[in-house]
Amino acid sequence: MTGTIINTCTIIAGSAIGSVLRRGIKKEYSSALFNALGLACLALGFNACVTRMNDSEYPVLFIISLAIGSLAGTILNLDARLNKIMNRKNNSSLAEGLTTASLLYCVGTLSIVGPMMSALYGDNTFLITNATLDFVTSIVLAASYGIGVIWAAAILFAWQGCIYLLTMNFGSILSDSLIREISIVGGALIVCTGLSILKIKDCKTVNMLPALLVPAIFFLLRSLFV
Repeated sequence: MTGTIINTCTIIAGSAIGSVLRRGIKKEYSSALFNALGLACLALGFNACVTRMNDSEYPVLFIISLAIGSLAGTILNLDARLNKIMNRKNNSSLAEGLTTASLLYCVGTLSIVGPMMSALYGDNTFLITNATLDFVTSIVLAASYGIGVIWAAAILFAWQGCIYLLTMNFGSILSDSLIREISIVGGALIVCTGLSILKIKDCKTVNMLPALLVPAIFFLLRSLFV
């Protein structure tokens, strides 16, 4: 878990730095940061989808995942519930910031493979590399949305911690194929986040988050019945 702890600490540090920078930032500079962040999300999301889709064993799984996940999230009204909680804290943009941060931190291949390598071989190289990237990202996110995005560090810790423990106990379930399918779905969600940040289309990404669970459920069922 050493690599995960380092990764979490870099996000906390980056968020603190970004929030300090935000205090004196002009509106036009803030707008420029949002544009840069939105474009970065689009680029990262499309790259995650395109580079992994050609190797997918189940080309339509990501479509089914997005459909089922979006429907489930809409029925549960996750977006409205999260916004209601955030609005109580007088920060309507915090929900979008936390969603963006959580997706960027958790969905990437390094954030998924890293805990697995750490659990299986004690190799924290991927996690330390991921920590470096997240440090820079957290500065930009906190400068754009404020210190509230620091809570995404707890989400990352829980995410990577679960992957670490699952790998230690059920390493065979977390196959390369599963990681690939989750990365494709995650890439699509990051694209949706980019569209929202750029105010092109509000996809209500929070409602789509359950889509990340569908590939895992599919592979679990397949391992039980095939």
